[in-house]
Amino acid sequence: MKISYNWLKQFINLDWDSQKVAELLTDLGLEVEGISPFGSVKGGLNGIVVGKVLTCKQHPNADRLKLTTVDIGGESPLQIVCGAPNVAEGQKVPVATMGTTLYTSEGEAWKIKKGKIRGEESQGMICAEDELGLGKNHEGIMVLNDELKVGTPCSEVFEIEHDEVFEIGLTPNRADAMSHYGVARDLKAGLEQQEIQKQLVTPSTSNFSIDNRSLKVDVEVMDGERAPRYCGVTISNLIVQESPHWLKNRLRAIGLTPINNVVDVTNYVLHELGQPLHAFDANKIKGGKIEVKTLSAGTKFKTLDDVERELHEEDLMICDSEKPMCIAGVFGGINSGVTEDTTSIFLESAYFDPVSIRKTAKRHGLNTDASFRFERGIDINITEYALKRAALLIREIAGGDISSEVVDLYPRKAQERQVFLTFDKINTLIGQEIPRDTIKSILASLEIKVNNVTESGLGLTIPHYRVDVEREVDVIEEILRVYGYNNIDYKEKLTASIAKTSKFENHKIQDVVGNMLASQGFYEIMTNSLIPLESHMLWDSEQKPVKMLNPLSSDLSEMRTSMLFSGLETLTYNLNRQITNLRFFEFGKTYHRGKENNEERRHLALFISGNRTQNSWTTPERKTDFFFLKGVVESLFARLGLQNVTAEPFANGIFSEGVQCHLDGRKLGVYGVVSKAVLKKVDIKQEIFHADFEWDNILNLISTENVTFQEIPKFPSVNRDLALLVDESSTFQQIYDLAWETEKKLLKQVSLFDVYTGKNLPEGKKSYAVSFTLRDDGKTLTDKQIDKIMSKLTTTYQKELKAELR
Repeated sequence: MKISYNWLKQFINLDWDSQKVAELLTDLGLEVEGISPFGSVKGGLNGIVVGKVLTCKQHPNADRLKLTTVDIGGESPLQIVCGAPNVAEGQKVPVATMGTTLYTSEGEAWKIKKGKIRGEESQGMICAEDELGLGKNHEGIMVLNDELKVGTPCSEVFEIEHDEVFEIGLTPNRADAMSHYGVARDLKAGLEQQEIQKQLVTPSTSNFSIDNRSLKVDVEVMDGERAPRYCGVTISNLIVQESPHWLKNRLRAIGLTPINNVVDVTNYVLHELGQPLHAFDANKIKGGKIEVKTLSAGTKFKTLDDVERELHEEDLMICDSEKPMCIAGVFGGINSGVTEDTTSIFLESAYFDPVSIRKTAKRHGLNTDASFRFERGIDINITEYALKRAALLIREIAGGDISSEVVDLYPRKAQERQVFLTFDKINTLIGQEIPRDTIKSILASLEIKVNNVTESGLGLTIPHYRVDVEREVDVIEEILRVYGYNNIDYKEKLTASIAKTSKFENHKIQDVVGNMLASQGFYEIMTNSLIPLESHMLWDSEQKPVKMLNPLSSDLSEMRTSMLFSGLETLTYNLNRQITNLRFFEFGKTYHRGKENNEERRHLALFISGNRTQNSWTTPERKTDFFFLKGVVESLFARLGLQNVTAEPFANGIFSEGVQCHLDGRKLGVYGVVSKAVLKKVDIKQEIFHADFEWDNILNLISTENVTFQEIPKFPSVNRDLALLVDESSTFQQIYDLAWETEKKLLKQVSLFDVYTGKNLPEGKKSYAVSFTLRDDGKTLTDKQIDKIMSKLTTTYQKELKAELR
């Protein structure tokens, strides 16, 4: 939220510098995230001076250009080429000197440089109104008052407002501070805590009067639950035109674009007092009647953005006797707004139910300044005051007459909340005792009324505008933020109790795995569990995701059923920025819709892409492959103490080829190469390797810690190799398992060091080169023992796999 300092000072007279104000606002809970300068004229007319045209002749080489000499108070006049039709000798004009920066209407900067135009030197520029940012006129140069002194800076000639704008990171509960008046109210309370008394000046409406009763618009509220209070008044004989500079400057300072004087006033009062307003062209109100009601579902309505929307049966609408004109509290209609031809308006100020407005705004994907405030709750007591304030401003700058009584439909007065505040509760929550007189003064500065005082506490009445203060703890929070968190003492000694927890707690296991993966070059990512609608269809149309009933947007409309999509999004983001060697891991959850209950599952996901090693003078570039991922997975299982994990080939909509792992009948996870069909849908062109672990199952299997160790062998080991010719359907896993079944005592390791298929081999055959490590921990092996074992292995492979020795 943007707050103009100059505007703020209209409510509270303060001569502090902006940085000091920002510090106080931040201490009060209105965190100032930044301060930016604002000038009503961009560049502040720096480098622009008053000049006098001494001579004006026809340019010798161009029919539409003039060659002038201009006195700007220097040692000698400047020669300037000018194309304006109205330039003439003797004029006082604004001159942009060399090196001056000017700005286009789009805000782009450009600098005045010495140069030649059609062969004649030009040493500056005589400026038009729009070139200086002082207006829109470009028909000719500006002609200044003849009494101005040559050389006078134009920043002294024209009124240029300089302002500073606070960017406040407002929390959603602070609806009361969504205006300059609300921020000033908080600032006053903070100053009083520092014993600085300042008067809060509010705009007066005492001179509000009805000029005539020539334009009456009847109002009927048919849905009092959604519109508890509705006010309105008519203004006739006004002139819709451009707003005065002071009003445009206020709006521009906080990032708004001025439209016309009537609409600008409604925006001004919105940001001044926090009360949204809406102006209807009175001549477009059919039947001279306003009806506040809901319409049947499916009714078509075109809003100001020229989009036809289909209404919901719970959308509150502002209608005339024939048609809807506005989505109440959210957005106006295209055919009822104020235009240049408008001469009479019906001005609306209302309080709408926050829940109703929030649902309507989300339903239609609309987020306006009005809905932003209505859906958080505004002050119902300010409705009529804001209406009168806006009506007086419109009458002041657009002319016209207030042409009706103020309609104020407020059948059931809202009751202020009552809270009893105990002193013991204050001291307990804050951690130290605050003087009771200080508490009372803080409450008074916050306009919280003290009804009665007892020995144990205070009976309070909370003002309507503090919609977030409902309980005793809310009041204590208000006391603390004004008293100042920095004023709370802290102890020199910190006391804490040490909790005894199991080393197998989830967060501890995650730390172990995370550290191990980080040591292998992985980065941890944390992605959103909400994904775009039906994005799971990329790989599995059978999935039944949990959908959001009231999504923030279409990109956040359902819960993920797989960790894959959010991981691929992160990969895509990095790949698009030319970061191609990637290793990510993420601990997260997936969500699944069941017949009776929804299910939540924990996962660990790995993503690998690009090269294993970078190209350098010592090592060649090596691409990541399936076996690198396999090594990571097996090292992870080993680190967690999971032994005897079984693996089998696996493929589905996600993996083109992969492996599924099990232990004791439980699925541990799957890993492999992501299908090219999936990658194509997310526009990834390089190979992606992915592992998805069922983290809940892994945690259930890690219930004990078995530490094993063995002495360093005293006797040497022996390696023997076999080159086996086997069928293409045979796997190394079979060779591995058969080896351990054949020799359980002396066999220590089995490894594959070569696979060959192709030329010089029979069709349907492949060659495995396998290394066997043998060792006897009690003595040195003899050749006879080694040959016997290798013979047994050869026989087993010939019998079980029909293998042949090469």
